[in-house]
Amino acid sequence: MDALTLAQEIINGRRITREDDLSFFLTCDLDALCKGADQIRAHFVGDKVDLCSIVNGRSGRCPEDCKYCAQSAHHHTQCEVYDFLPEQEIIEACQMNEREGVDRFSIVTSGRSLTGEEFDKAIHAYETMHKQCKIDLCASMGFLSAEQLHRLHEAGVTSYHHNIETSRRNFPNICTTHTYDMKVETLKKVKAEGMCACSGGIIGMGETWEDRLDMAVSLAELGIDSIPLNALMPIAGTPLEHLPRLTEQDILRTVALFRYINPTANIRLGAGRALLTNDGETAFQSGASATITGNMLTTVACATIRSDRKMLQNLGRDVTPEYWDETH
Repeated sequence: MDALTLAQEIINGRRITREDDLSFFLTCDLDALCKGADQIRAHFVGDKVDLCSIVNGRSGRCPEDCKYCAQSAHHHTQCEVYDFLPEQEIIEACQMNEREGVDRFSIVTSGRSLTGEEFDKAIHAYETMHKQCKIDLCASMGFLSAEQLHRLHEAGVTSYHHNIETSRRNFPNICTTHTYDMKVETLKKVKAEGMCACSGGIIGMGETWEDRLDMAVSLAELGIDSIPLNALMPIAGTPLEHLPRLTEQDILRTVALFRYINPTANIRLGAGRALLTNDGETAFQSGASATITGNMLTTVACATIRSDRKMLQNLGRDVTPEYWDETH
């Protein structure tokens, strides 16, 4: 079996499962694997690139001990710390992203979960954005109940993000304050609510290739719609600060195999794009079909969105959001 033949079989309906010999993805020719992944992407997703942007709605003081994270209270980093942002700041960030042609906008909050008065503030912010803006709305607020997810959905949120981070085997090496199964249960609630489920993880945290394959298969089994893939950018003050950065070849092989195993999902580039040629151009030719863009609330957000749009347009991709009309 070669990569291009397998790609055609997937286009024709075959699906990769745990029972398959997944070691093929680790030994096959990388160029052929990436070319096949791009063919799968073109067939199932097309040329539209889904651009999403986030605002850090609450920062720092997180009680969880995730080893990669600057916002964990267990680590000593230079992380900014603040409570839930004023609604006006969130609305302005949303409006800016809409003007720049981003497809979807998300409030992301630190902590185990967003609850009480701060969750009520988030609901009100989403209701306001839903009335005033056309951009798709997403959320990433930790472990929420089915009732909370329903309230978000009613407020206009169509997608919920909740990374599984790594494989089931490797998860306890990365976090001990919550479990992999808790992640899975939350994602099942998201699917049951009828929202788009967004879940991926971080590569380069000391995991094996088998861990990456396991994560890809687990996401396929959960029916995940959007899979953000981040390459670890080690942060000083975290337990993973001394890990080496991944090579471009390893990142591209990972992106490609995730496309083979999750052919219809949006494979979304996250952190670590700086490790790739032209900020990710090679990954978009290796199966990626979406990306996080912008840069929180900093002044360079517009420039980042514009450079992403230009790079993708040069690749012949469609970066026109559905809510734009002919006047743009």
